[in-house]
Amino acid sequence: MAIIEYNTKKGIKKIINKIKQLETIERKKIIKAISEARDKGDLSENSEYDAAKAAQKILEFKIFNLKLKLSNTRIIDISKISTSQVSIFTKVKLKNIDNGNYQNYTLVPESESNIKKNKISINSPIAIGLIGKKIGDIIYIKLPNNKIINFKLIKIKI
Repeated sequence: MAIIEYNTKKGIKKIINKIKQLETIERKKIIKAISEARDKGDLSENSEYDAAKAAQKILEFKIFNLKLKLSNTRIIDISKISTSQVSIFTKVKLKNIDNGNYQNYTLVPESESNIKKNKISINSPIAIGLIGKKIGDIIYIKLPNNKIINFKLIKIKI
């Protein structure tokens, strides 16, 4: 069963551009490497040929997975997302109950996550704990290291 992923038009365009880059530029590089290795003679003991063929398989697998992801992606109109509860593409402000620090996150698809920009994957433990919560809710999030963090949801916006 395919996993549906939600994305913006910008996110989908990013995936399409990555596929084009892999299919046009990277594929040509690998074809050239295979051809050059083949020209060196006996393929049975040609490590350059074997490496190029392995790289080709990896590239084709990446292309296949990106196309599969694209076929299972649905566009979300961010302007229609409600801020009454946390969902994908919402921005949240949290207060760490234990130390009083504030944190801001935007919940995004896996492909757009970037912790430096406070964009966390919808599949991360924090995001999973936040989905469906409302302002004022206390959230207990268990991290992979079994540590539990307690947050209070302060703000939800787009």
